[in-house]
Amino acid sequence: MPVSAPPRVLSALLGLPVLLFALITWQVVADGPLVGVDERLSRALVHPDRFSELLSDLGDVQVAVPVLVVALAYAAWHGRATGGDRWWLPPLAGALAMVLVPALVAPLKEWTDRPGTPAVPPASGYYPSGHTATAVVAYGAATLLLGRLRAPAVRRGLVVLGALLVLGTSYGLVRRGYHWPLDVVASWCLGAVLLTGVRLVDRRTPRDVSRSTRRSSSGTPSSSNGPS
Repeated sequence: MPVSAPPRVLSALLGLPVLLFALITWQVVADGPLVGVDERLSRALVHPDRFSELLSDLGDVQVAVPVLVVALAYAAWHGRATGGDRWWLPPLAGALAMVLVPALVAPLKEWTDRPGTPAVPPASGYYPSGHTATAVVAYGAATLLLGRLRAPAVRRGLVVLGALLVLGTSYGLVRRGYHWPLDVVASWCLGAVLLTGVRLVDRRTPRDVSRSTRRSSSGTPSSSNGPS
């Protein structure tokens, strides 16, 4: 999204997931009608098996965070190597978004105190889904940071791969019964807000200095200024 995007576009990017998250949280805390729908949907979807468990593991910190760390390191190295101004800002924004996941999710779990599905041992603190939020931010931020460095075809491939990883994690968590569907949707909303912040920082950071620009500025012949 361009830096000069209208304020209403920015408001939509941030406002819609915030409003949806607030609605879901209110329903969970108040045990509203959406909770009944959520429970019926969960009963229809839950079917614990090994495949769904493996998919849910994609949201583990031990799996998702290393992927993000590699993307952060590569984006930082590439930005510095190509001489981009403030090259460190997008990787820093991605790392901060990941740090904010437990900082936001943990107190929300304690406050809402939502019990788990019948497929898991009796406990509480399942809302929102930490695994989903971790997957959304880790794979989403990695896609954003690596996407600015690659060709359009590669960027599209990264977007598809990132979406599949997030959807696979979400499906596995619900199918295995680790989380109610609303737990997952709420974490999509949280992740969307955090990724919007990463995206805004990324768009406001100057792009890499091109090879031709660096050659021209150093006095090397180019098509625009001829021999020096």
